[in-house]
Amino acid sequence: MTPLSADLLAPQAVFVLGASGTIGRAAVDALVARGHKVVCLVRGAASANAGLRAAGCEVREGNVTDAASLARDGFRGERFDSLVSCLASRTGAPKDAWAIDHQAHLLALAAAQNAGVQHVVLLSAICVQKPVLAFQQAKLAFEQKLMASGVTYSIVRPTAFFKSLSGQVERVKKGKPFLVFGNGQLTACKPISDADLGAYLAQCLENEDLHNRVLPIGGPGDAITPLQQGEHLFKLLGRPARFKHVPVKLLDVIIKVLGVLGQVVPPLAAKAELARIGRYYATESMLVLNPQTGIYDAAATPSTGTQTLFDYYAELVRGTAQAERGEHAVF
Repeated sequence: MTPLSADLLAPQAVFVLGASGTIGRAAVDALVARGHKVVCLVRGAASANAGLRAAGCEVREGNVTDAASLARDGFRGERFDSLVSCLASRTGAPKDAWAIDHQAHLLALAAAQNAGVQHVVLLSAICVQKPVLAFQQAKLAFEQKLMASGVTYSIVRPTAFFKSLSGQVERVKKGKPFLVFGNGQLTACKPISDADLGAYLAQCLENEDLHNRVLPIGGPGDAITPLQQGEHLFKLLGRPARFKHVPVKLLDVIIKVLGVLGQVVPPLAAKAELARIGRYYATESMLVLNPQTGIYDAAATPSTGTQTLFDYYAELVRGTAQAERGEHAVF
């Protein structure tokens, strides 16, 4: 590992976007714990802002889609060393994706450069390896702009989040079967916790080996399939495993019907895109994709952290943790 320079070891002035989300909050916690001066630009509820202030960062309210607000309410003419962005569109629908995942980030990058930022840490997604959806294309388009900007970058592409894989815990606790697409082994992932991912994002500021790189990252342990997720959940509950197998073709029918109706009723077009997103995650693994073979490679997917998805499931079953899924509430 490259030795750290004195500048990298010194506390930095860090501007954070997307801090009101669970991953953003975890990143803030990790940055503050490392002694950095953290300023967050948020647009969320007062309660969320209070939590961020309690974490030890300065909270400023503004609009990330407005260049004037970014400069006036966010950066305020001050100098910053780094920008950490955990900002992401809420739904992944085309309009939202291009407004947030692309355009808002372009505005933030310009404002950050004006504020003297030398390093941008971007939370992206591993699924941009195969960009067939609007939000993937928007994220990838900004990644390319960032890499061409001349600013030092760390583009972090995590695998699945715990919150995106916890939607069925409550339904299974209520006696319902665990839903899987196909045979439950169509996909695999290396889920990563918010805390482990937040720590990794903070490390990107300090570790020169993580600079000017695209960084796929997963959590500890082997890759797991939906079938394995369900089996372990039932084991934690002390019940025999029960699965309901949903054919992928059902999603294809839904997408086709919504696509046709969406030509007449625009809101249904957005629902068709959400169905396409669902189908993508039902059929594509969240692992490093070998561009030569087109095969997902668990062994080539780096791991970090200490908490596994099954550790998290155990906490949910015991009631010592609560799933904060938000837009990830699929089931």
